Amino acid sequence: MEGDSVTLNSGRTEIMNDDKIQWWFGSENALAVINTRVDSMTVYDDVLDGRFRDRLELDKQTGSLTITDIRTEHAGLYEVEINIYSRSFFNLTVYARLPVPVISRDCSSSSSSSSCSLVCSVVNVGHVTLSWYKGNSLLSSISVVSDLSISLSLPLEVEYQDKNNYSCVLNNPISHQIQHLDISELYSVHCCGSTEAVIRLVLSALVGVATVILLVYDIRSRRAQQDQAQIHTSCT
Repeated sequence: MEGDSVTLNSGRTEIMNDDKIQWWFGSENALAVINTRVDSMTVYDDVLDGRFRDRLELDKQTGSLTITDIRTEHAGLYEVEINIYSRSFFNLTVYARLPVPVISRDCSSSSSSSSCSLVCSVVNVGHVTLSWYKGNSLLSSISVVSDLSISLSLPLEVEYQDKNNYSCVLNNPISHQIQHLDISELYSVHCCGSTEAVIRLVLSALVGVATVILLVYDIRSRRAQQDQAQIHTSCT
């Protein structure tokens, strides 16, 4: 995994007096060499534009090579050659650290008023699987096997009254990240949102009724004033 250290073993428990051990990345890039015949040990960490700079450590006792703080760019084929006659190969795979999945909701787009649409998503990932679980049961999943970093999303529709535990899981062969879904939050939003709508409707109705009452009262008051004025005029 990115940030870790990995040691590629030479196969020697102890270097012999006439050993010459060479390490290669790919077929052309020399990384390190130990030559006991001339008592020398050299590390070439400036190859490939400094990709390995300050990351290579050569064990002078065994000839093993350690790569520290590895990145995905260090993945590939490594070769160790001992005295020309012996060769071993290592195919190194480096996985990026996984982000925590993000769960978003859009209850307004659900197919039913009693359910809510959810989407679990991640960005900049490769060689991963994104899955929805209900308890320990797999509901759905989507995978990407490309080295390219892409975005993934996986939808799910749940009922408000559902009491099961849901979780979205992102994993690769060596690690995983989990985001749990709190159903009670969805129910709270649905419940409180509906209640708020009812309250607003009732308040609007009350305001409307009060307005009508005031209007009727105003009209009657004006008519009463006009009637009194006419009576006063007649008496005069």
